[in-house]
Amino acid sequence: MFFVIGFMVGPLLSTVLLDGIDITYRILFQITAFILATAIISALIISRKRVRTHHERLSFSSIKEMKRFPEVIILLIFCTSSFGIILTIYPAFLNDNGMSATDILLLYFVFGVSRVISLALVGKFAKKSSQTLIAATMAVSIGLAISVVADSIIGFAVSLVLMGFGFSIFFPLTLEIILSKTRKEISGRLIGAYETIFGIGWAIGPIIGGPVTESFGDETPYLIFCVIGIAVTLFAIMSRKKLEPQRIQS
Repeated sequence: MFFVIGFMVGPLLSTVLLDGIDITYRILFQITAFILATAIISALIISRKRVRTHHERLSFSSIKEMKRFPEVIILLIFCTSSFGIILTIYPAFLNDNGMSATDILLLYFVFGVSRVISLALVGKFAKKSSQTLIAATMAVSIGLAISVVADSIIGFAVSLVLMGFGFSIFFPLTLEIILSKTRKEISGRLIGAYETIFGIGWAIGPIIGGPVTESFGDETPYLIFCVIGIAVTLFAIMSRKKLEPQRIQS
């Protein structure tokens, strides 16, 4: 939640600084670096007084445990790949479609607001996990489709609101499914394996999106991932019984 709030506030403050005070990007990055350094130093000072009582290590056995959840892995790879594209090459795509730097920052603020609201409601959505995951993949797919045809800031805002909902709902629900079907003694290591899959998907998106953009045009990556998203949505519908949390005895 705090990560998402920071993601929401950052673009808005940047917009205020760039337009209101008329500073340069260099100064903006210097301010950001100062804030980051202050946060790191403060965290180190505070953490020195705390005693660590438990350590978890990521192992190949925990990664193998993820094989028990092929449905979740497929959905996770699609969602993280799409998320990686939105965080890396999407701003350039917006710029190529006539959005100014201020417009892009405002759009990512809207994206952040959508994510924060969705996370605040995730408890209610979790009551119907499979239906919500299907809705999340559908929202990401529709958002990508709108991006292909949008020609105004309103259109891109609608796209990012839909994708913000999909991304934010997806990650906590899929993690809950995995942990609910896992023995408590290995749940910590499995979170590390989950994050590994997360990172793989996050890298796949830009790796595919960049060359595809260069070869076939700006809209092509979003069209491709939209089609993949439709297929993943149909797969989620067929696998909905396996996308429900199920508590097991440890």
